[in-house]
Amino acid sequence: MASFTDAYRQAGIYAGRILKGAKPSELPVLQPTKFELIVNLKTAKALGLDVPPALLARAVEVIE
Repeated sequence: MASFTDAYRQAGIYAGRILKGAKPSELPVLQPTKFELIVNLKTAKALGLDVPPALLARAVEVIE
């Protein structure tokens, strides 16, 4: 999942450029650079999946 805060920041930058007179067709298309990892342990257990501790350590949010 892409970071919502980063997406909102980029939207603000685009809006500012358009308000300053840039044509929307001239603006570059940007891809997200930040992603959030959210792990749902309850669903993983229901599916019979084992989530490695290293993956849990990198998760932004762990749902139990």
